[in-house]
Amino acid sequence: MKAIVFAAGLGTRLKPLTNDRPKALIEIDNKPLIWHALQNLKKWGVQQAIVNVHHFGNDVIDYLKTCEAGIDISISDERDLLLDTGGGLLKAKDFFNDGNPFFAVNVDVFSTVNLSDAMDYHLQSGALATLVVRKRETSRYFMFNDEKQLTGWINTKTGEQIVSRKSFEKSVPLAFSGIQVISPSVFDLITEKGNFSLTQMYLRLATDKKIVGYLDNSPFWIDVGKPGELTIAEKWLKNSDNTINSW
Repeated sequence: MKAIVFAAGLGTRLKPLTNDRPKALIEIDNKPLIWHALQNLKKWGVQQAIVNVHHFGNDVIDYLKTCEAGIDISISDERDLLLDTGGGLLKAKDFFNDGNPFFAVNVDVFSTVNLSDAMDYHLQSGALATLVVRKRETSRYFMFNDEKQLTGWINTKTGEQIVSRKSFEKSVPLAFSGIQVISPSVFDLITEKGNFSLTQMYLRLATDKKIVGYLDNSPFWIDVGKPGELTIAEKWLKNSDNTINSW
């Protein structure tokens, strides 16, 4: 199996830690975030991963040359232009040339979700993409109908809504976990150019394409995009029952 790790972001929420280093190399339990992400993917059977780089990209590339991740690593170089998740995925298109679905994960997410189950769910659903979601409080939600199909998006702080399907009004709000399974057929449907988000693309495609949610009820999830959350994740990892090998 293959995966892409989105690691090119500026890490603005982690300032001042990211003033002199990339987010991907911020450490938890004496290991960089990118190492944790790759180890988790390896556990679930990923053999090849591509990592996109931008902010302090040279440092990430140098680290990946010497780290012992246990899987083959390729680089998608965005040092000249940050492309966001959608543009980053499109740039890495040629890496996913085997016709098989693949994982896409954010480097700053820690989760106990069972990725094998998420992949099985994706394959059984026949979806273009499967978004791992949770019932948690946030300000931005994807909306899913009774068939777990994506119907739109809302921002509860601003009141902004994007409606993709008529069933939006009867849909349930769920929070995206920064983890997904994608079928390579999506590349034939991408019309966006340059810097664009996967959220933008999915909401366009959801009008007539099958994009579904996989509800993750596993014990732990956190986005370590802020210094306080780094501390929470480190405490969790140091618990004897929550070693990296038990992800």
